[in-house]
Amino acid sequence: MVKLRFADIGIIDDAFDMHGGYVLNFSDRTFAIFFDSEFGINIDDEKYRADGNSKAKRLRTFLRLENGITVAKVLRGLWRYKESLPSVENPWSDEEAEKDVKTPIIELISRIEAGGAALQTDAFDKFVADETLDDLIAAIERDIQANKPAVALDRLHTYCMKKTAHLIEKYGGVCNREDALHSRMGKYIKLLEEKRDLREISKRSLKSAISIFEKYNDVRNNESFAHDNELVDEAEARYIFDSITAILRLIKNIEADGFEEIL
Repeated sequence: MVKLRFADIGIIDDAFDMHGGYVLNFSDRTFAIFFDSEFGINIDDEKYRADGNSKAKRLRTFLRLENGITVAKVLRGLWRYKESLPSVENPWSDEEAEKDVKTPIIELISRIEAGGAALQTDAFDKFVADETLDDLIAAIERDIQANKPAVALDRLHTYCMKKTAHLIEKYGGVCNREDALHSRMGKYIKLLEEKRDLREISKRSLKSAISIFEKYNDVRNNESFAHDNELVDEAEARYIFDSITAILRLIKNIEADGFEEIL
């Protein structure tokens, strides 16, 4: 299921003129026909009437119950239909509406397609007692809550630098200040393999992270707020954030006691 925020529902309501219980210019009959013919979905199904029978309430319930791929497909289909309407039925067709209505709904759909409405920050842990680290994690979480993944990428890189340095030192290695992120990851993996028994899939996943972190260095230096850069677009930023935090989540699990027995 897609986790939509209150603000996301407002964007959808504005985009499809749903504030009065309606959805665009659909009647109950044409609404059902549209969903059936375009998506093979029975929008009249009782499960979509849990919160009420109006078209708007059924659509909101549908969005709450279905998976991201389906939700994004339906929202894109509804937007294409809206743009096909003659201007007399589509008052949102001028430049002001482009900014106020079209841009937010297209960005929301892209965000859902990129992996859901809410990025997860559970991969971060306060691995040492350090006020700077606390502030860094809090700043990343604020950026994600504000739906600014591109802004978070610079701070995420800093977190990864701190985390890998800590792990290297934990296993008795030496981390130099000038070591790049991918080099630190390589050192950590080498030390880890000397100390721990890991399943082959974990080894392969960790080693693939070296090349990912090498590419991430370039993104951080040339496409983040680290310098005066043009930022990556939101969908790509979400994908990068998800990819990097997936690596951190794997490391977090590996470092947990008993990981080898349950992997």
